[in-house]
Amino acid sequence: MASKSPFARLKSFVADLLLWSFFAAGLATSMGGAGAFLDGAAKTAATLAGVTVSLVTGSRITKKPRIKAFLSTRPVLWFLFLFNGGVAAFSYLTVDGAKGIATAVGMGLVSLGAAGGLVSSYRARASYEEQDNVIPFQQPGYDDQYQQTAYSAPLHQSPYQSPYDAPYPPAYRPADDTHWA
Repeated sequence: MASKSPFARLKSFVADLLLWSFFAAGLATSMGGAGAFLDGAAKTAATLAGVTVSLVTGSRITKKPRIKAFLSTRPVLWFLFLFNGGVAAFSYLTVDGAKGIATAVGMGLVSLGAAGGLVSSYRARASYEEQDNVIPFQQPGYDDQYQQTAYSAPLHQSPYQSPYDAPYPPAYRPADDTHWA
């Protein structure tokens, strides 16, 4: 892949800087920063706006490849699961009223999401280990024509490619084989 031009790198840097700045500002506003300057309904509106801005920008940040890779590692998922589960239980037991219940529900959802990530990564690893015992020709949906087409493209075939990469079942195969030519 070719290197980015200086203008593209600058544009990407500015976009990332703005995204992180809006995230930090939304987080600070939602955590009580609005209370230092506002009262009453204006404070509530600023807090809700801060929550919205931090949620939107935070979801955009988590879609970046490096952040996504970091958040999907097992140690980070375990930390999120245990920490947020503990905070949910602690806030339910110690904070009175709707604030305690809302905090417990929110943190519990994050904890359950991390648990789902742990379970899905465990299942993905288990199914990958099961594939080691399968001969490619015995895979369901094996198609001789696709096998010939996949291996007949020497420019696209890596000598280090796993035998499990080429013979896909027909449901996962592209509609045409022009990408092999």
